[in-house]
Amino acid sequence: MTSRHHRMLLRAAVALGGLVPVAAGLTGLLFGLDMLPASEAPPLLRAVALDSHYRYLSGLLLGIGLGFWSTLRRIEEQGPRFRLLTAIVALGGLGRLLGLAVQGAPPAPMLFGLGMELVVAPLLCLWQWAVARMERE
Repeated sequence: MTSRHHRMLLRAAVALGGLVPVAAGLTGLLFGLDMLPASEAPPLLRAVALDSHYRYLSGLLLGIGLGFWSTLRRIEEQGPRFRLLTAIVALGGLGRLLGLAVQGAPPAPMLFGLGMELVVAPLLCLWQWAVARMERE
């Protein structure tokens, strides 16, 4: 099999595998906790599902933070990575904003997170772009 065939198969596998996080993410954004087992389920099952999901999302947050830290060295050259991470953070912030509109205001630490997601991260991204531009001139 040629490298071209492997590349095509890899693309197909990644596209198919990407359906899971896209579907779960979209479902979570649109339905919030209602995506967890039905409310008729035993409370323990819902608590276990919520804990599992919370820990998974915490792992993603850790990865995003480490991803931003990975841009610190030669930050002026890290535009594509910085923009991707910022887009991921802002998309999460939009989900949080939707939750705020549907459910009401969350606790203060989550409102702080919302500010980081929709204000601070995009401003840092613009600053990174400006620094990169200055370095090229």
